[in-house]
Amino acid sequence: MHRNNQKLRDPLTGLDFAAWRAKVEEISNEIGQFQAIGDKHFSTFVEAGSTLFVTFESAETAMEGLTDGRPLGWDYVVENGWSHLGLFSIGDTWFRHDDVYAFFDELLDDYFFDDFDQVIFFGAGPGGYAACAYSVCAPGAKVLALNPQATLSPDVTRWDDRFPQAKKLDFIERYGYAPYMVEAAEDVTILYDTSSELDALHAAMFEGPNVTHHRVRMFGIDLRRAFIEMGILKKLLGQVAAGTPTDEGFGTLMRARRNHGGYLRGLLAELVELDRPYLTAMLCRNVLSRMPAPRFRQRLDALEKAEREGLVKLPPDV
Repeated sequence: MHRNNQKLRDPLTGLDFAAWRAKVEEISNEIGQFQAIGDKHFSTFVEAGSTLFVTFESAETAMEGLTDGRPLGWDYVVENGWSHLGLFSIGDTWFRHDDVYAFFDELLDDYFFDDFDQVIFFGAGPGGYAACAYSVCAPGAKVLALNPQATLSPDVTRWDDRFPQAKKLDFIERYGYAPYMVEAAEDVTILYDTSSELDALHAAMFEGPNVTHHRVRMFGIDLRRAFIEMGILKKLLGQVAAGTPTDEGFGTLMRARRNHGGYLRGLLAELVELDRPYLTAMLCRNVLSRMPAPRFRQRLDALEKAEREGLVKLPPDV
């Protein structure tokens, strides 16, 4: 097992793509395996424990500083003793390519997933789509997908015009329609932000007795970033590993949003748009009592000035 191998802790920030990929390849080959999958994809594999964590992310996302530039799954090898199979795309490809199909075909031919007691697929956005679509390769797996697309086939989702580059991709051929591909999974947890109507429409296409939906608000489309910043993604994955997260368990985790700047700014913007000065003042005072927040201070000062001029009524400042 490689859970104590500190190579997986090496920060990989500040590198251009070529240097970053070379470093990922070097570390992967030292403790596991690196495999190029055509020109637009590659994989890393580290064998550790009996739980296999399968992640899908773009190289650009992995290079961000949220995880010190490391592939997301490497921390779980070190901290949880999980094995990790990471799939990476160069750009957003939704992992729709013959080379990727062939890669999973080879894994199936080798009975790769049968070597593990538990398999967890994870991804967000395009990676969330892929996590759902390829989970069919490991019947009985668990899936956690953040704001996944169900498909971007124009015949099915012509209403989603956010991804013009996806129009060139084939979502009909193998591993195509993600909601069908998760039917063999044990548990499928779909999270999405209700403020994105298009994400909500995609999420609604995932249904069945093995599918659980959790809804959030005010985070936007990048739930992965928000959950990492709040420190709850690892806890959420722990809940998935132990069983489908309950509403109560998920709600407990989401209390961390009280200190998340992105969520608080979204909530402030909504209250301002709704012209709710009383509630806006309550929010600003609560936030300012816990942290420095210039935007909230500016808004509260403006509201208190308006109150002195008799334009609004605010709650007592206690």
